[in-house]
Amino acid sequence: MPSRTLLQSLTLFAKGLAMGAADVVPGVSGGTIAFISGIYEELIETIHNLNFSFFKIWKKEGLKAAWVTFNLGFLVTLFGGVAVSIISLAKLITWLLATYPVLVWAFFFGLVVASILYVGKQITRFSLSVLIAVFIAAALSYYITLAEPIGNTDSTWFLFLAGFIAIIAMILPGISGAFILLLLGAYTSVIGTISSFSEGILRVDFGQVSNAFLKLITFGIGAIAGLKVFSGVLNWMFKHYKNITLAILTGFMIGALNKIWPWKEVLKYRVNSHGEEIPFLERSILPANYDGDPQIIAAIICTIFGFACIYFLEFTATKKNSKQEIN
Repeated sequence: MPSRTLLQSLTLFAKGLAMGAADVVPGVSGGTIAFISGIYEELIETIHNLNFSFFKIWKKEGLKAAWVTFNLGFLVTLFGGVAVSIISLAKLITWLLATYPVLVWAFFFGLVVASILYVGKQITRFSLSVLIAVFIAAALSYYITLAEPIGNTDSTWFLFLAGFIAIIAMILPGISGAFILLLLGAYTSVIGTISSFSEGILRVDFGQVSNAFLKLITFGIGAIAGLKVFSGVLNWMFKHYKNITLAILTGFMIGALNKIWPWKEVLKYRVNSHGEEIPFLERSILPANYDGDPQIIAAIICTIFGFACIYFLEFTATKKNSKQEIN
């Protein structure tokens, strides 16, 4: 791979920042940002080619040769931007969810509705098998949103599982890792851990930093494992069963709309690792039955704004592709 100039590296880092911001928000995919910014193919190829022969080349030809061969400069710069963005935004998202839950979830709801249309439009032929795939995926996803979350979402094994599954967002344009964390019931836990990590650094609280860091490392190991597994599987699925795969993704998001419906009634609480009582099991209700100010007008505006964000991303991608075709 050719070496990048300082300006090119800064641009790549900025694209990582955008991907990280997208992955914090349920409904927006880091893969979509990678696709729009023109680095998707290089990202997939670099991940797919990465293997243990790196150490063999390092031993024979040196670290620099191995680094260049596997394009690690690209990955480090890009994911450095992703990490900085996620750590920076996590505390803001945590605060917004605690202070303006209805409006934040309304914004997310608009994002996901637009993402459903975005992914669904890529299906080139609606056969019976495609429709069945949409229905089954939607039904399964909806059932998951009704089910009681699996155990303690702060546990080590669960964080590993969450990282393993959520990393799919780095592979597929159109589906969000944060969105998958929502389905697993792990979104608040993961965002809270990232927020705790950044807060511990600012307070110079090494106990808080080390505790959060261990959880993030566990999540990261799961993500790396999932990245290698999913990169091969999903590339194969898209190559051989693209419409079915898109149908499954579309149905998955349709069924999951229940999870991010802005107005909820808490059925059960749990105590987290900080001794705080937080919602554990909820159900969607009508705004009129909401215990508090339903903020209907503001929620509608936030939903429209969320929808418009995805529309803008799609418009940008279409415009970019059109220019490339002309050139």
